[in-house]
Amino acid sequence: MAAERLASTTEPEPFRPKPPRATHAAVADGCRVAGATAATCAGEPYATEPVAYDAVLLLGFGGPEGQDDVIPYLRNVTGGRGIPDERLEEVAHHYRHFGGVSPINEHNRELKAALDAEIAARGLGLPVYWGNRNWMPYVSDALQQAYDDGHRRFLSIATSAYSSYSSCRQYREDLADAVEATELSLKVQIDKVRPFFDHPGFVGPFVEGVRGAFEDLRARGFDLDSEVEVLFSTHSIPNADADRSGPPENSLGPGGAYVAQHAAVAERIMTELGSDAPWQVVFQSRSGPPQVPWLEPDINDAMEELPALGRKAVVIVPLGFVSDHMEVLWDLDTEAMETAERLGLVAVRTPTPGTHPAYVAGLVDLIEERLAATPPAERPHLTDLGPWYDVCRTGCCENKRLGFQPALAGLAE
Repeated sequence: MAAERLASTTEPEPFRPKPPRATHAAVADGCRVAGATAATCAGEPYATEPVAYDAVLLLGFGGPEGQDDVIPYLRNVTGGRGIPDERLEEVAHHYRHFGGVSPINEHNRELKAALDAEIAARGLGLPVYWGNRNWMPYVSDALQQAYDDGHRRFLSIATSAYSSYSSCRQYREDLADAVEATELSLKVQIDKVRPFFDHPGFVGPFVEGVRGAFEDLRARGFDLDSEVEVLFSTHSIPNADADRSGPPENSLGPGGAYVAQHAAVAERIMTELGSDAPWQVVFQSRSGPPQVPWLEPDINDAMEELPALGRKAVVIVPLGFVSDHMEVLWDLDTEAMETAERLGLVAVRTPTPGTHPAYVAGLVDLIEERLAATPPAERPHLTDLGPWYDVCRTGCCENKRLGFQPALAGLAE
């Protein structure tokens, strides 16, 4: 199939910059949500009628696949900020360390193949098209190919579980960019599955990973309740963006929905394990000017405090990541492990969901949830914050620097 060729090819192609930002997202007559299906265009929080989707759009971040790709990729990531290539080279070292290859594209190829297999096993008949924000194939490539294959109604899945600008709203903006770039406005309809931070399919692999780490450390003689600290790590973001994550009316306090969701999932994991081990949510991978406050504590700073508390080991849980991104391989497996070794701490890093069968099945459960219009009260969720919304609310996840840009799958600002 053409979709399979697009998503699985590893043949290099000449670099193309990603599409420009959309200038507009058209809203059909009688609707409040741009580019939406009939089930969501009125803007209610949850879809209440079934939709016969034609295909699934798998939305990735993208990453370089060779040394020659690194700087063009970073230009895509930082587009519009006017950062010179010399500065980009300063932050390229972790990609250079791994031969210029980010693992994220290969992980998404593997995830797409796993989704294809699970969807086929359930007889759903939905092809999966994969496109990225910052590297080829772009979301616009996937959408154009799907349209050329005859598909018009899409359900999109972002490869990120939480609510924030970069992990939810920016994927919605990617969809608007793709629709404008392909000139398919009002010719296609695109919905998005809910943020799945507390879906059992996402949480389960982390529970399994922490349980395995506990068993490992217990076998090595560590007292889990006093000598081991669990560090639930996620990508730091600017405080201002974190405070704006989620709908403004939810009033979830400092850090907004982004921090609240991570904390709730971490607490659920520890409760499910029946563990009294100390734990905390920590952050990693901050960037940008130092005068702009980002979420803290950094994982390395947090570890500095642990020996004085009697901790002898740490369990590092990459709770903010669906697969082994570069931030996991470098910031955790390299830098954080070096910090732990310097401090005399034994460190165990648990797996990301990747293509864990429970995670893949959970994503397809989310697809079926929308095919059948499962009522919110019947949707699986493991925290009091869920199930999160099918249609993002007005004012959700604003980027303070950029303001509100055209986006799909949410109420227009």
